[in-house]
Amino acid sequence: MVKVKSYLSLIKFSHTIFAMPFALIGFCLGLFYREFSTSVVPGWHVTIYPFYEYVIPRLLLVIGCMVFARSAAMAFNRYLDRAFDAKNPRTAIREIPAGIIKANYVLWFTIINCILFITCTFFINRLCFYLSPVALFVVLGYSFTKRFTPLCHLVLGLGLSLAPIGAFLAITGHFALMPILFSLAVIFWVSGFDIIYALQDEEFDKAQKLYSIPSWLGKSKALRVSELLHLASAVCVLVAGIYGKLGVLYWGGVIVFIGMLFYQHSLVKPNDLRKVNLAFMTANGIASVVFAAFVIADLFINSNYHYH
Repeated sequence: MVKVKSYLSLIKFSHTIFAMPFALIGFCLGLFYREFSTSVVPGWHVTIYPFYEYVIPRLLLVIGCMVFARSAAMAFNRYLDRAFDAKNPRTAIREIPAGIIKANYVLWFTIINCILFITCTFFINRLCFYLSPVALFVVLGYSFTKRFTPLCHLVLGLGLSLAPIGAFLAITGHFALMPILFSLAVIFWVSGFDIIYALQDEEFDKAQKLYSIPSWLGKSKALRVSELLHLASAVCVLVAGIYGKLGVLYWGGVIVFIGMLFYQHSLVKPNDLRKVNLAFMTANGIASVVFAAFVIADLFINSNYHYH
């Protein structure tokens, strides 16, 4: 049990709260796009795909993909950054530098999760299976980016943005604009709040010659970049709602999502980083969960939902 808790802490399992809700949004978009139903409901159509025999197994596979890909990415990041983590007082308590988990075990943990991720995609459809190496390249490759570019935050955002479009592909087997709009929202949202989180390590990153927006531009300008990225994220969810002709519940979710973006920026100042964790975890956790709940509820209620 202690080991399980250590591995959950290693991969920051609680941070799954950021991308998983958007994966569920993508899944439900795909569900309604294909108009799955087991009974005749006004606005819905019966298809040859039974709900319990197709949709539920597919949902479990999508959740598995999310957990395994994210676990692999986080573990690999901890493995690759173990020397830097040992030097940084903020991260020296992490599992590898603290000696709680051996580095080689973390590497094997990464490999096993990659295999499990690919296995899940194999049972979803051919497109997801063929794209699985690309997804792993992005989520694992992020760990190298801090060594050569301050745009590493955008690469992290790109990794998490695979959630909605990947879940949509799991149901439909093809691309569409609507889930791509949500993926763009995730890229800008995640990269924006990752910059806020990176403010804590500005001086350490400079000393170790690591790249980040804060170490490159300084705290004040980094916060301005974060604000612009979050503005772009807000625009994406607004465009998605207009394009998809979504209902009142969706717009209620948009208000909460954008409200949490404003809230987190009100908490963090260049000379006061005491509330970074509140801005990072609490505000963004609420933003993703509540927004997803409103979007999914709107899709279920608005049973005539269609887009081209």
